[in-house]
Amino acid sequence: MGKLVPSKKRIVGLFGHHGCGKTTMMDAVLKDYSKADRIGQRYLDKDEVEKEKGATFSNHIVSVDYDDLRVTFFDTPGSAEFLGDIETALHSVDNVLIVINGVSGVEVTTERVWKVARRMHKPIMFFINQLDKEGADFERVASELKEIFEDGVKVVPFQVPIGKEDNFRGIVNLLNKKSYIYKDDKLGKSEEQDDIPEEAKEYFEKYHPELIEDIVENDEEALEKYFESGEEELNMQTLIKDLHEAYGHDQIVPVLVGSAEKNIGMDRILFAVKNFGKLTSEKFYETIEGKKIEADFEAPLSGLIVKNDVDPFVGKLTYIRITSGVLKTGDSFNIVDEEATERVSHIYLPRFDKDEEINEAKAGDIVVIPKLKSSKIGETIGSAEFSGKIKTPEYPEPMISKSIIPNSKKDIDKITNALSKLQESDPTFAWEYDSETGETVVNGIGTIHLEVMMEKLKKNFGIDFEIGKPKIAYRETIKKSTKSEFKHKKQTGGHGQYGHVRIEMIPLERGSGYVFEDKIVGGVIPKNFIPSVDKGIREALKKGIVAGYPVVDVKVTLYDGSTHDVDSSDIAFQIAARTAFKNGMKDAKPTLLEPIMHVEIIVPNEYTGGVMGEISSKRGRPMGMETISKGVDKINAEIPLAEMLDFSPKLSSITSGRGYFIMKFSHYMEVPNDIQKKIIEENESEVNA
Repeated sequence: MGKLVPSKKRIVGLFGHHGCGKTTMMDAVLKDYSKADRIGQRYLDKDEVEKEKGATFSNHIVSVDYDDLRVTFFDTPGSAEFLGDIETALHSVDNVLIVINGVSGVEVTTERVWKVARRMHKPIMFFINQLDKEGADFERVASELKEIFEDGVKVVPFQVPIGKEDNFRGIVNLLNKKSYIYKDDKLGKSEEQDDIPEEAKEYFEKYHPELIEDIVENDEEALEKYFESGEEELNMQTLIKDLHEAYGHDQIVPVLVGSAEKNIGMDRILFAVKNFGKLTSEKFYETIEGKKIEADFEAPLSGLIVKNDVDPFVGKLTYIRITSGVLKTGDSFNIVDEEATERVSHIYLPRFDKDEEINEAKAGDIVVIPKLKSSKIGETIGSAEFSGKIKTPEYPEPMISKSIIPNSKKDIDKITNALSKLQESDPTFAWEYDSETGETVVNGIGTIHLEVMMEKLKKNFGIDFEIGKPKIAYRETIKKSTKSEFKHKKQTGGHGQYGHVRIEMIPLERGSGYVFEDKIVGGVIPKNFIPSVDKGIREALKKGIVAGYPVVDVKVTLYDGSTHDVDSSDIAFQIAARTAFKNGMKDAKPTLLEPIMHVEIIVPNEYTGGVMGEISSKRGRPMGMETISKGVDKINAEIPLAEMLDFSPKLSSITSGRGYFIMKFSHYMEVPNDIQKKIIEENESEVNA
């Protein structure tokens, strides 16, 4: 291993659908370049729930040294329901390595990651894994990648396999025309050869010219040489430089191949990352104020919190990407979002076996800081000289809710502390305590997401509780304008309470939220009580009168009222406003709204008819269909979230496991009357139980 060069750092994220082999890949990398014993142990899945289920449910960060290079890896969840972690990782890394199952091909998380990475302008590599498995087909998967993803970017093999399925034994580098043959010992060592084996020649002849042409396409001088004299006039340094440029500017997506389980090609991934991967020094972040943050060692310290974890012995661990400047042991920095100051007692590099303590970290490093008091994923840190807040992804709102009730009163405080820690570690998980029902309500992206978070609550924090039924994030609104008033008048021993408001309520377009307008004239309500009225209405909005859901899309105008010189107060006007609003809702034709999801469903075309029927049975509305590749259709539909809770197993049944879908929130729509009645009845029975 050569001496590490501080400027030569790479940050790589491994993304892909569940079962594609990301964590096995990390096992192989840790075996080859760290102190792991063998492949297949899922070393980074240290959480009890992950161990039990054999799946990754949060980002795991680890760094390894390769030659003179430090590479920091993110191993990410495979389920699209853990989109918070996936988007955090995509925002934090400089190189996106999307892992493809060589048997299954493109799957639901593949497309989700691709779309988000392209939106963030991240350079992407594909790695076709599991080419040693029965049914694996490089040619089919490579064609599928081109058909689905070649839209303003060239998807081109950088490597091709030698052998197929059980006979898969090596790879050919199409750029340097060398072959790498591996023994069947999982040691990851290859023998370099100058000739192309017979079983790879057809691939080489097909894809080698394509790779060269795509690389030189954006280099006018190299392109001219290529067309005049062929590739003999092109030297390897020029080709690698041009590949680095094209890859870094999101013009070329190289395709790599291998088998993590057999440890074939893992060393070649690191070779590729070193030779044309994007450097951390080439990355910049932006603040919400529009300031550009470059990875400059001399600039003021800034950084981004990318992960929180809990060590049973050390306590809270915070992972920070240093975006500019230098952080030293003993330094203090501000957490901008919290307006808090933290002092650094120790700095660690995230390693596989034991984190490595260092004295200082520079721009481009991802480090672990223990025992920070105030830190959440996506928050900005900075020295006193740094100003601004780093832009972060807009995370999707949690759409599925469940109630949880501790089985023991002694666990009430314990559960609050545990839920707060879970919320710190996942920006798409939220919780709140409903003082009226005595329930704690947890919110997540989907059913799997919530199930995993609840398993963590039980196993990692030792809390026993009962789980209620899934709750949909319904909303309430009004359908006609109305006027309402309420006079809150109460006389006690001393000063009484007096607040009197007249309001007008008007329905707004979907998505408008809440609008408050002050039309008081002549000072009939003093200006210092106007915010009290707004506050009281906002409180009333939290729980509507139809079924107890938040009220949206309404404008409230305060146009009249009265006051008392002695008895009027902030709380009196809050109560008056809250009651006036609730009374007004009764006359404003209140109704329920339900979340409607935009759903993209990818299916083999022989199942399209059956899926269309399922959409209709779920009160869905097909919005169009297109053929996206040979034999594959994409159906766009709008479907109520309440109907999507069991859609995944239904789709799997209809398509024999070959269909998948991508779902995101679209808008709210009024619930049909017959279904409203059922929701209201269920809500009343729960309240009276």
